[in-house]
Amino acid sequence: MACARVVTFDGVSKDRVEQLKQEMQSGEAPEGLPATEMIMLHDPGAERSMVILFFDTDEDYQRGHEMLDAMPAGDTPGKRTGVQKYDVPIRMAT
Repeated sequence: MACARVVTFDGVSKDRVEQLKQEMQSGEAPEGLPATEMIMLHDPGAERSMVILFFDTDEDYQRGHEMLDAMPAGDTPGKRTGVQKYDVPIRMAT
């Protein structure tokens, strides 16, 4: 079953989101990161963000989790406030 890594951040300004968008559009995902999809949600008024990364297997999740946990704080959207693993029993694009 697919799983998701859901990470929450505080202190994420509009400028930081724009910077991240530019970096993502001009670059590639971190080498070796086995995520299949990434979604970033942002509440600009509260300067909060949530990043959801999807993985096909638990093994892929574990590799991705270890890689992302080792990232320098300056490479993240803001101050990380939580990390949670979820199963993805239903996924549908409309």
